Amino acid sequence: MTTTTRPCPPNSPANILPRNMTFDVDDWNILARCWYPVALVRDLGAQPLSMTLLDAPLVIYRAGEGDIVIADDLCPHRGVPLSMGKGDGQTVACAYHGFRFGAQGRCVRVPAHPDSAIPSKLNLRTYPVVERYGLIWTCLRPEGEMPEIPPMPHWDDPSYQQINCPWIDIAGFAGRQVEGFIDVAHFAFVHTDTFADPENPVVPPYRTRLTPDGFEAEYRSNVGNYPIGVTDRGRPGFEWLRHFRVHVPFTATLEIHFPDNGRLVIMNAASPVSARKTRMFAPMCRNFDKELPLQDVYDFNLRVFEEDRALVEAQRPENLPLDVTLEAHVMADRSSIAYRRALRTMGLSQFFTA
Repeated sequence: MTTTTRPCPPNSPANILPRNMTFDVDDWNILARCWYPVALVRDLGAQPLSMTLLDAPLVIYRAGEGDIVIADDLCPHRGVPLSMGKGDGQTVACAYHGFRFGAQGRCVRVPAHPDSAIPSKLNLRTYPVVERYGLIWTCLRPEGEMPEIPPMPHWDDPSYQQINCPWIDIAGFAGRQVEGFIDVAHFAFVHTDTFADPENPVVPPYRTRLTPDGFEAEYRSNVGNYPIGVTDRGRPGFEWLRHFRVHVPFTATLEIHFPDNGRLVIMNAASPVSARKTRMFAPMCRNFDKELPLQDVYDFNLRVFEEDRALVEAQRPENLPLDVTLEAHVMADRSSIAYRRALRTMGLSQFFTA
């Protein structure tokens, strides 16, 4: 795996908060110290991209070979979003007055005064960049002891195929979406058009185990993971193992053990656009069916997450109650309870209560 890490330059943010925040200030400051994906690497060409993270509008652009810049989506001259401008792979130009910005967000050209010195006040406020799993990650508050970017099992194994599915937008909170991803009791009611059996709703006992940045759970059952209609791939009596690894606040991986030592790993990286909108990225890797068309993988993955999306968007309250007494729970909800407690351990509170 090639990892590109760029530290936050001197013109990085201090105590500036986004306008019109949908998060409690204390919660925002905790969440802003974590890493989140904001784009697929393959989606970034010469032209800038816009993305919002934790209510903060961002612009992403290329500033030369292998160099990616993430900055506030705001020209410091007259406040026009830079994502409205044009890029050339080396710089991005503001659509209003043509000011050009290059590596590290530095203003490199003012067309109205091409021979004058450029004041440092025209440099952009930038954020650190890491390329990993085919995603572009950033952190809005890179200070102190920060969490690591969550690991993804087998991504660097040459015997596995790496897949970057298109992202999915969800009109719901990232915490609700992640909790749905790790929920094992909903298969028979939500995913019956994709892989699950409506006649098999029973959840066998399982346990969770705390980890330094969350928890993990190994869930064994006879619920298969082949698409509905595939009849020649099953194994009578096969025990399917689903190994969940949750990294707070909003990333989880699921490693599914298939017959014949097959493995499929799905990362659910929920990027909180706001408290009410999530952009979900889902890189995958597998060591079987590597010859099949990628579009088939994209289509099936979209169908599964669309089934989940409808429920997440309908949940009330929209936020995620971290006080476990505020909603009812059953034994099948061990992972949900562990997730809420792990978020509470981070110090999150106000926004996440009913």
